[in-house]
Amino acid sequence: MKIQNCFTLLLRVASSCLIALAICLPTPAWTAGFTLEQVMSSPFPANLVAASHSGRIAWVFDAKGMRNIWVADAPNFAARQVTHYSADDGDPIASLRITADGRTLVYVRGSETNEAGRVADPTSGVWERKQQVWATEVEGAAPRLLGEMGCGEEGCEDVQLSPDGQFAVWAKQKQLWIAPVSGATPAHQLTGLRGTNASPRWSPDGHEIAFVSDRDDHSLVAIYDFGRDNVRYLAPSVDRDIMPRWSPDGRRIAFVRLPGKEEKLPLIPERPTPWAIWMADAASGSAREIWHSGNQPNDSFPELTADASFLFAGSDRLVFASEQDGWNHLYSLAATGGAPALLTPGQFEVEDVALSADQKSVLYSSNQDDVDRRHLWRVALEGGKPQPLTRGETMEWTPVEVAGQIVCLGSTATIPAMPYRVTAQGREMLAAAALPADFPSSQLVVPKQVVFKSEDGLDIHGQLFTPTARTAPGPALIFMHGGPIRQMMLGFHYMDYYHNAYAMNQYLASQGYVVLSVNYRLGIMYGRAFREAPNASWRGAAEYKDIVAGAKFLRTLPTVDARKIGLWGGSYGGYLTALGLARNSDLFAAGVDFHGVHDWSVFLPSGQNHPAAPDAKEAEKLAFESSPNAAVSTWKSPVLLIHGDDDRNVPFEQTVDLVQRLRENHVPFEELIFPDEIHGFLMWKSWVRAYTATSEFFGRTLK
Repeated sequence: MKIQNCFTLLLRVASSCLIALAICLPTPAWTAGFTLEQVMSSPFPANLVAASHSGRIAWVFDAKGMRNIWVADAPNFAARQVTHYSADDGDPIASLRITADGRTLVYVRGSETNEAGRVADPTSGVWERKQQVWATEVEGAAPRLLGEMGCGEEGCEDVQLSPDGQFAVWAKQKQLWIAPVSGATPAHQLTGLRGTNASPRWSPDGHEIAFVSDRDDHSLVAIYDFGRDNVRYLAPSVDRDIMPRWSPDGRRIAFVRLPGKEEKLPLIPERPTPWAIWMADAASGSAREIWHSGNQPNDSFPELTADASFLFAGSDRLVFASEQDGWNHLYSLAATGGAPALLTPGQFEVEDVALSADQKSVLYSSNQDDVDRRHLWRVALEGGKPQPLTRGETMEWTPVEVAGQIVCLGSTATIPAMPYRVTAQGREMLAAAALPADFPSSQLVVPKQVVFKSEDGLDIHGQLFTPTARTAPGPALIFMHGGPIRQMMLGFHYMDYYHNAYAMNQYLASQGYVVLSVNYRLGIMYGRAFREAPNASWRGAAEYKDIVAGAKFLRTLPTVDARKIGLWGGSYGGYLTALGLARNSDLFAAGVDFHGVHDWSVFLPSGQNHPAAPDAKEAEKLAFESSPNAAVSTWKSPVLLIHGDDDRNVPFEQTVDLVQRLRENHVPFEELIFPDEIHGFLMWKSWVRAYTATSEFFGRTLK
């Protein structure tokens, strides 16, 4: 008999016995012709960048945990690997930058730090790791160390290159640091100011750096001038100034102003966050407001894409995102102020944004005319009808223009994410040789878009994966994304976490499960009213209605056994998995909870940043009642809990506490714990092990 899928699992059952099992299960008769490792074997591309004065692009490929930088040159864009890291060692590459001439690459290697200041090491090495800034020449030279970073939150890596490509600046330990890209001298500290100083932006002439100095209850935009011993602040106030952007001529700086912190605000009511765009004279520091939002909920600061969409373009115009009409759209504003022009009208939302090479138009991705996919568009800065660059059953994101051509990342329902060149005929895959020859594209199913109504009449979108040749009733699974500000789509996802999840849903379908991926309320791309739904999250968990609606939808399918519906998801999806099992074990027979939130109340009020809230006790009660822990007494179905104990997003204590409650209530559970792993597992082998355990768990509980 053929034996496969062997792994060691720490299994803790309700009797409190801890057993180390070496699990080697026989291949079931219904196993498809590809393995989990095969469907997760494709290299995931990210960090696509283009050199401004050459025809070169660069990106990061993560191939089974081995992260490396690749480049390609116009006009043919033949791809080649530059770095040669060769281990699944949990060291991510972030903040990839390329000099204007395309000769040098600068990047950050290593994860951010946790609250104790430690960089993650999922290999559990005995020596402390470091997060470091590196540089390498595209041609020939080995990478050279520029200095240490050690930033303290997810996505905090932000290296900025001087216009001439000679220097790199970044934030480290709340201050700005600088190093020559040549590595000729070590990095040294540039500032020693109060507060947390970050978000550096070089002036066009490379003589100054604008940055944000966060003072907790307010923040300031400052300018560091090389050769001076002090900085100057732009129109300092009690408010929160962020996102400085230099004008192309270097004379002005645009920035965003948000209200400063207000004490003793109630927690439960949701309040709009008004905001304004200011324009400062870089030399004098004087500034004035050139645009401000309204005070209605739709006018709130669009945190989802605000930073990436705020651009000081040519023709003396600014581009910014706003949800004032209920959808995340782009607007163009004259640098002198006035009425902004809506660039992207319609019932869809904009995501990735980039200026064209000549700065006369904007390239962006959106779900216009294709709500559960992404395509690329172009619109002139002055306005006019947006022009589609891609369309059809493919998906595209992260557009850049180089040497007169558009390059992007993209995927389909059966082809994983890869870099592409956009052509008049459609698109052409770059680095095709990097895709494993045995990647099982031909054996994957094409998910079907489904729309069903929740209990309160809200339309809910999902993707339905149906096993090939499935006719008789059998087990089904509901998958819930995390975030919750995410959207699963009709193809491989643009984020590595959900690229993996999509691959796992394909694998589960190959194992005989009907899989429904539910885009519940609070997710993106269906309008602000959907994303900011009332009485949701810790304020009432209204989004759980959408999961129940998904189960009822599955029960209408002749290929689903209503007694064998399971749940799985990570982060916010883990929360909804636990909530479903706790509230409706009669509906959900089993679940796998990856690093989920189990008690909202412990995050209040600090999580809402409202000190001394007058309704703190009421809010804490509501938050607990909206949590899985509140319904453990009715939890009967078995669960597999998976968590890394160096998680910086959802504290590991959330799972520790839940386990004690499950024990007390004699709920059957298993656990798979990864020492020193973080929220989004850093090692490919961790994902494979976790997903293998998930498949085996559902095999035991639903089959």
